[in-house]
Amino acid sequence: MTDGLKIVVVPVKDLDAGKAFYGALVGVEPMTDEPYYVGYETAGIHLGLNPHGHEQGMTGPTYYWIVDDLEASRDALVAAGGSVLQDVTAVGGTRTIATVADADGNVIGLAHDA
Repeated sequence: MTDGLKIVVVPVKDLDAGKAFYGALVGVEPMTDEPYYVGYETAGIHLGLNPHGHEQGMTGPTYYWIVDDLEASRDALVAAGGSVLQDVTAVGGTRTIATVADADGNVIGLAHDA
């Protein structure tokens, strides 16, 4: 079961430029502001900036669905023809994520907060 689309992570090559641009867009200060990740909370969405995203293979934003059971959701998508791009990974606090591609290569992010 999903709680909806709640997280968007954007790969940025220049974190300072990304912070200036997306900070102007959302109009709030980042909740997380680290050299490895900047995250904003606005309008019920978490917007993250990943300065290592391009080198990790991101070609554009990844949209994350909040799910009750990360492993079961990943397995269901694989059984439906998807392929795992990033297996279950702890990313800070109690959040774990995974990414799966559909048959056309579109990336779906899954996230779980324990």
